[in-house]
Amino acid sequence: MSRTAKFSSIMAALAVAAIGIAGCTAAPSAAPETVETSPAATPVTAASPTQATVPIAEASPTPEPTESEACARMSDVSGDGGLYGERKGTLRDLGAREFAQGEVTFDADGNPATYTVEPGDVEAVIAERLCAYPALGSMNHVRMIQPGQVLWLTPDPSIPWLSLFAPDDAPEGFQQLPYEEAIEAAGEAVDSGDVDAVREIWNETLKGMFVNQETIDTVQNIVDSGDLDALRQLFS
Repeated sequence: MSRTAKFSSIMAALAVAAIGIAGCTAAPSAAPETVETSPAATPVTAASPTQATVPIAEASPTPEPTESEACARMSDVSGDGGLYGERKGTLRDLGAREFAQGEVTFDADGNPATYTVEPGDVEAVIAERLCAYPALGSMNHVRMIQPGQVLWLTPDPSIPWLSLFAPDDAPEGFQQLPYEEAIEAAGEAVDSGDVDAVREIWNETLKGMFVNQETIDTVQNIVDSGDLDALRQLFS
């Protein structure tokens, strides 16, 4: 190789090496920093087409039960523990319903006076219909109401009434079942108008079950009088 050619090869090699070194040491140009930004929140106004319109329902008041649908209070019969009782509160007839389909009669003031039991009637539902506590059966001297039975709803506070279950002064160990059966038998006799049968049941069975002489004398006077209205309240 000639001296000139050898020198040219050396210079070419140096030029290539210089380019490589420059490529390794040169700082890369920095790319512009990208900052991610959120789009500005666009306020939504009433006129904005992007706002979802939700209708606001007005609150409806809860309807109150009408007078014909509910009882203001339940009426009860109470007394002083003796022979006399009085109805506290007012009875009302809210109308026939399932399990209380019977006929109601009214007194001169428009208050329910009697209820005639229909087949399928239930004592508690009858009481609910009439705004009364469910003691209409025992108040009428029966343990279970029967179809066709007329229930008297309000006692006369001036006329004595005997309990179905036992005398008020019954001693410990009193035999309740014979007493109940005698009361019910006397009630059936009253309902049929058989005063003599009532007298027999009282004098031969019931009278000996009482201890209080004042009670015995009071009932005896009514039995002797034969007053069916007073006898009904006593026994029926």
